[in-house]
Parts: sequence; C-alpha cells; structure tokens
Amino acid sequence: MDTPTLLAHLETHDTPLTLPRGGTLRWDDADLHRAAHTDDPEGYALLGLAPGVRPWQRARVLLQVLNASQAGLDQATRAVLHRTARVLTLGLPPAHVITVLLGLRRLRANHKHTTRIALRFVLEHPGADALIAARRPALVDCFEHALGTATARGCARRIADGDTASDYLQRRLLRFLTRPHAAPARIRALYDAGTGGAAAPPGPALALDTARDRPPTVTATNRGDIAATLVHLYRGGPSESLYEALGRYVDAAAAAFPRFDGTVALVLDASASMRGYGTREWAVLSQAAALRMVLSQVCARLEVVEVGGDERAPRGATDLAMGVLDALGTGPDLVAVVTDGYENLFPGDLARVAATLPRAGVTTPVVLCHALFTGSDDLALRRPAPSLPQRGFWHQDDFAELLPWMLGHCAAGAPWLRAALRARLDDLDRRADALAPGLAA
Repeated sequence: MDTPTLLAHLETHDTPLTLPRGGTLRWDDADLHRAAHTDDPEGYALLGLAPGVRPWQRARVLLQVLNASQAGLDQATRAVLHRTARVLTLGLPPAHVITVLLGLRRLRANHKHTTRIALRFVLEHPGADALIAARRPALVDCFEHALGTATARGCARRIADGDTASDYLQRRLLRFLTRPHAAPARIRALYDAGTGGAAAPPGPALALDTARDRPPTVTATNRGDIAATLVHLYRGGPSESLYEALGRYVDAAAAAFPRFDGTVALVLDASASMRGYGTREWAVLSQAAALRMVLSQVCARLEVVEVGGDERAPRGATDLAMGVLDALGTGPDLVAVVTDGYENLFPGDLARVAATLPRAGVTTPVVLCHALFTGSDDLALRRPAPSLPQRGFWHQDDFAELLPWMLGHCAAGAPWLRAALRARLDDLDRRADALAPGLAA
C-alpha cells in the first residue's frame, strides 16, 4: 500500500482491537498492517508516530511491530523499531497497551524484542504501581507470557524468598530491564492476591500529539503568530517591527521541518471570498499566506500561482482549474491547491479537470488544502473537487499535520517524510527519557 493511502487509513480508522473471552484477537485490518510492515518495517513503524494517527491505529502498529520477527533486519532498523515501540507503550493509554500484550499472548508471539518491551511496560512504566493496583490479573498474564509461565513464577518465588539479584534472576529477568532495582517490589505486588481492584489506571505517560487549547472565541488574530501578524499588516499598513516579528515567526515555524528537496506548485486562491469581511476580514487569507511563507523556506523550489487577485489585493472570482493547469506547467513534484473552497467562476470545473488529468497521462499528485476560519467550518458547499485528497487547516499549529500529509503524497516526499518522523521520534525519545531516571532504552 502506498504511503498516502496507509496514512489516511491510520488517521481515520479507529475500531478497537478486541479480545473475546476464549476467542481469537479481532483485528479487522491485520492484513493491511502486515503487508505494510513487510514492505518497509522502519517506514511503517515511523508512520505510527505521525501527527493525527488514531490511538487504536497506533496500538495496531505496536502490535504488528512486536508480533513480527526481526530476523534479517539490520541493527539500525531494529533500533528504530525498538524505540518506536517503547514510545508507543508510554504514549498510548495503558489499557490499549495491555490489550496489545494480551493479543500477543493469543497470537503466541514472543520474540526477544517483544519480551523486552513487555517487561519494561509491566515493571518500568512511570505509572506501574497504579497500573498493577488497577489491572493486576491482566498484567500477571502479560508478565507470564513475556517470560514463560514457569520462568515467571520461578522468578516470583525467588523474589518472595528474598532473592533480588542472583544469577538466576539476572539471566532470566533482570537483563531485560533498565531499572532492575525496581522490579522485585513490583513483582511481589503482581503476585499479591490482595493487591488491586480499586484504583483507576493512569493515563498515558507521554503526550504523542501536542494538545492545543481551542480559544472560546476564534478571531482573526488568535490563529497563530504568523497569521496574526499578517492580519495587522493587512489592516494597518507596513510596520518595520511587524515585519521583523513576521520573519522570526516564519523562521521558527519552518525550523520544525526538514528541508524538502523537490518542487511544490502552490495554487493560492486570492479571490474576494478569501479576504472575508467584518471581524473575519483577512483571517482566512492570512492563514493561507502563512502556509505559503513556511513552504517557501521548507521547499527547495516553491512555485506560486495566484488566482483571482493577489495576497495584498484579493479580488474577483476563483478559477482553480486554470490555476492547477498553470501549476502543472512548472513541472512540480506536487500541486497543492489552497482555497476556502468557493469555486465561483466556473463551478465544477476543477472537479472535471481533476477527473481528466489521469486519463491525459498526468501523474503529478494534486491535493486540496481547505483554508478554514475554525476547525468546525461547514464544508457542504465548499468541496470543489471531492475526488481530490483534501484536508483543512485553520491554525498555524495545523501545519504539523498538514505538511506531512501534503508532501507524503508525492514520491519525492518519501525521504522528507521519513526524516521528519525520525526527528519526531528523537524528540519523543528525549521526552520519554525525562519521565523518570533510568528509563532510557
């Protein structure tokens, strides 16, 4: 499966994994995950960390990574898979991780990398004590599957008798852990029948996606620093201090992304509707311009095709179809249409062009980016080409999801996407290390 299709599935399909009593694991898209992992184990695992991927899809990625053998993989790939699995066990709701580990038990999967991740979750999770108190029987099952029932119970008996660091424990248990000194007390709690049953399990220890507080009232100037500065410039005329601030904000936003070595052609809707009116005046166009500015620093080559008027003087109607054709003429790797969705010159024209391009032999991907006022805009009358891949954005923070989605649609974007997700994994790894001393992989 190609990356855009797989990423779209990960972002939209959120059916829980289920474990019927006495039955097999119910995993409705197992074949898809298995095939994606087989094609590219590292790229597949990294996609599980992409912003916007649904929690149960991340649980499926964790399940597939732990279920699959790593025979034949090089050390670098194994390291990425291990780090990704570790981050997911900390970033997913613990109940999801427990379902995954119990699912591995049903699948009879128990590789060395599976054992290591399972034991570290049960015994070294920052909320391990609260988890044991809330889900002791399930965690006993996870622990015994990881080590083998006889070995796990043998270790528990030795610990109950006072053994904490014998060669027996070292070879069978402690060598898998990063904090072996914490294990004995937690294993005693696991096998204490009087423990647990009353506490609520803790939430995820690590935030995989940045939480964003939505303002009670969305205005033209609380949708990110770049757009807010542009609104002030559009409304009040040039200002040296505003331009200096704008440069800093764009530099900071672009620095969050790796360099894209290909070409993006941006069809920028600069029609009258993009300007808006009243309290919304300039709000949508300023966000579209913010995206253009960030892309100009991220992309080695950015071709901008404006339709209607221009950023500083939006006017007239929207001819998106002609803009797409002009953009294709620049020879880009990707065409991105940025519009509010009101195609008011030749309605339906973009949809007809989009349907015709493949039949004409045009293989350049075209995506549509909806510039919104809020995240809950009604788009019923604002889908000029329903067949095109499309995604909305209304805040500067949305760029973290929008750019990987955009560039992931073209072949030239594959190295960029992998680099961006590796950087994201590095950041999540550092944050995981800071959760508690000794949790480093």
